[in-house]
Amino acid sequence: MSDTGLQQTGLPELQQRLVLLKVGIVIVIGLLALRLWQLQVRDGPYYRELSQDNRTRSILLHPARGLIYDRSGKLLANNVPSFNLYVELQDVKDREALIVKLVDYLDFDKTELGKKVRTRSSRTRVKLKGGLTLREAALIESHRLDLPGVVVHPEFQRNNPQGPYAAHVLGYVGEVSEQQLTREDFQGLHQGSIVGQYGVERKYDQLLRGQAGRKLIEVDALGHEKRTISVDKPRAGHDLYLTIDFDLQQLAENLLGEEAGAIIALDPKTGETLALASRPSFDPNTLSRALSSEEWLAILKDKRHPLTNRAIQGLYPPGSTFKIVMAAAALETNGTDMTDTIQCKGRFRFGNRTFRDWKASGHGSMDLHNAMTHSCDVYFYKMGNRLGIETIAKYATLFGLGEKTGIDLPSEQSGIVPSAEWKKRTREEPWYPGETISVAIGQGYVTVTPIQMAKIIATIGNNGIAHQPHLVRGIRRRNTGEIETLPPSKPISLGLQPNFVKAIQDSLASVVSNGTARRANSPLVTIAGKTGTSQVIALRSDKEKETPKEFRDHAWFVSYAPFENPQIAVAVLAEHSGHGGSAAAPLARQLIEAFIKKTGNKIQTSDLPDLRKNGMRRIS
Repeated sequence: MSDTGLQQTGLPELQQRLVLLKVGIVIVIGLLALRLWQLQVRDGPYYRELSQDNRTRSILLHPARGLIYDRSGKLLANNVPSFNLYVELQDVKDREALIVKLVDYLDFDKTELGKKVRTRSSRTRVKLKGGLTLREAALIESHRLDLPGVVVHPEFQRNNPQGPYAAHVLGYVGEVSEQQLTREDFQGLHQGSIVGQYGVERKYDQLLRGQAGRKLIEVDALGHEKRTISVDKPRAGHDLYLTIDFDLQQLAENLLGEEAGAIIALDPKTGETLALASRPSFDPNTLSRALSSEEWLAILKDKRHPLTNRAIQGLYPPGSTFKIVMAAAALETNGTDMTDTIQCKGRFRFGNRTFRDWKASGHGSMDLHNAMTHSCDVYFYKMGNRLGIETIAKYATLFGLGEKTGIDLPSEQSGIVPSAEWKKRTREEPWYPGETISVAIGQGYVTVTPIQMAKIIATIGNNGIAHQPHLVRGIRRRNTGEIETLPPSKPISLGLQPNFVKAIQDSLASVVSNGTARRANSPLVTIAGKTGTSQVIALRSDKEKETPKEFRDHAWFVSYAPFENPQIAVAVLAEHSGHGGSAAAPLARQLIEAFIKKTGNKIQTSDLPDLRKNGMRRIS
């Protein structure tokens, strides 16, 4: 083949290759252009942010929580300066090496530290430890070059100047959890934000927590601050004035001592909670700092359950304090009058079962007044059988049992008002008439909380007018300095006939002067009340000393004073302490006497000097 033929054959092939080359070049240029568009347009803001982070950083500034005072202005919760340890993970190249160094310097729990450092994204600021000592803070600062991304930041730490007193009322704070951050009421918060986790701190968290600020800083290559560029200051939370009288609160807790139980004191005319004590207790200052998982586990496994607020969460049979409800039900439904009598021989035969009175020999002839005075079980056995469970349940519900009182604390329990419908619904069993007999003296299925019984006795003392118990009476707005008073809930009349209420009141006064609560009798003030002993288990021995403490009866006493013009209502529940007259009544007397001595038997309407100084405004 000639050279001319070869040339003619190779030319088209060469041209084809040139076309392919051009196409390839165009594709490459297109890909480069696309990548350039991605970097500059689509992902530009992201990379500009990364570049900016090499020089500047935005730091969240946590606000100071609002202060909490008692009704007279005594400080119950404040904030103290604290050093907290953080790490900017984006500045940490070797996390494992950092863990080793921090464990060596500050004696960290390596497992807990590892969870915080390893499981976070690279662009997260993590709080490693709160409440550093001055020595620890100085140690970290002296090793800054060895600890890239680690910073010591001064902040406020929650502090309870009164220690463990009023712990179940105030509660404690802690870092917001990942689960909480998903909820609407925690929107706008960040990892490390401090929120209320229990008690008033939790219930009024949105008022107390304030609003965070921001600080823009310039950082060096290790992430350490060089200078401040700008600051958006945080706004402190609002202050709360509680209804609690700290002197009474302290006394109530001291009266319980190491024994488990609860004491509640209410103002019958307003529902203001003057004292709300629960034992055993805890120290909020301990729980408000970061605890290890082992420390939390130890608290949760404590058999005495110190985190349980027995005043609103403890469920107990009301025992003979339930006879107040029974008396009202009997009078209002013509189940009896004050002159009807029965013979008490110490036992009541019903079917094949014998129900015994606490007094084995019996009380003899009993009318309602004397049956209340001496807490005659047989009288109320017969009354319960006459009324039936539905009537009993109706009046128990009328008095607020079986539902929450609505006190401004989280996790309140409602208790149980048994009925035929309730048993069928919950147990799929019929109601037996013999069960009504047990309910008539506050045993069987019926359960109550101490706050419910405090509300009942306060309602009787207030002539059948009920008020919702509450704990906060004033809010001081930090932005204006103005204090707003919170009005009490609207009073609710139970609709009881005044003469019947008066009859019950007279019988309650007789309980203290001549009956089962003589140990509540006071030379300072006339006290009215009702004892109760709620059985934990059926005991074979009548000798209390032979019974292990955990199986002994609970002691109740509910009361109000002065009888002529009630200003305080007190409910005492002493777990496994025996009889209400001997174990609970003296505690109530001491608390009432302290109240009378402090107030001079005057109605407490002018005990908020701080409110008046700063000006008051009612809010609806």
